[in-house]
Amino acid sequence: MAYLDFVSSLHTRTRRNYRERVLAHDKAACAEVALQYGKEYWDGDRKYGYGGYYYDGRWRPVAAALAAHYGLRPGHRVLDVGCGKGYLLFEFLQVVPGVQVAGLDISAYALAHAKEEVKPYLQRGNATALPYADRTFDLVVSFGTLHNLYNYELYQALQEIERVGCGGKYVVVESYRTEREKVHLLYWQLTCRSFYTPKEWEWFFSQSGYTGDYGCLFFE
Repeated sequence: MAYLDFVSSLHTRTRRNYRERVLAHDKAACAEVALQYGKEYWDGDRKYGYGGYYYDGRWRPVAAALAAHYGLRPGHRVLDVGCGKGYLLFEFLQVVPGVQVAGLDISAYALAHAKEEVKPYLQRGNATALPYADRTFDLVVSFGTLHNLYNYELYQALQEIERVGCGGKYVVVESYRTEREKVHLLYWQLTCRSFYTPKEWEWFFSQSGYTGDYGCLFFE
């Protein structure tokens, strides 16, 4: 297991007013809307989530870096757990022509509004019960999804990722290193269920039998 950073440059591009998220709106009510993972979460007001999640090519460098690090080649199979609108999977198709992709997400809205090129490879489902055979994928990734699970669900999801993968595995989770970062995370998050430091995440990974790599998003 290794700590690898492929996404912090994307994460830090977004400006966040942490106090406004708590003081300007009814945070609990906004979270209840966000947890439906519908239109408001993806393409509604910023107080409910992304504030509009559209394709802009930002995932191309991430896909290229992952492909290079894990040695993806034409014919290899890639799974994105919590794929959203499928933008990362689309980029895999661009940087490694001939790669095979699959995506799973709990949001019917996201899948209905996914990138047209990858829609045939996406399906609705839960990370705790992946609908794929053992050792199917050469690379399994999950970005910004696992921290939205309760700890018992997280344990199951990590075991499922381990089960369906036969090569590289890489997950990205929200985390904190200081009390200030913890406060910022609590202020900003709408759907997070698991709040852990990097060391705690490592412990959870090892307890579940997960052998892949991971990265963290910090709210500085």
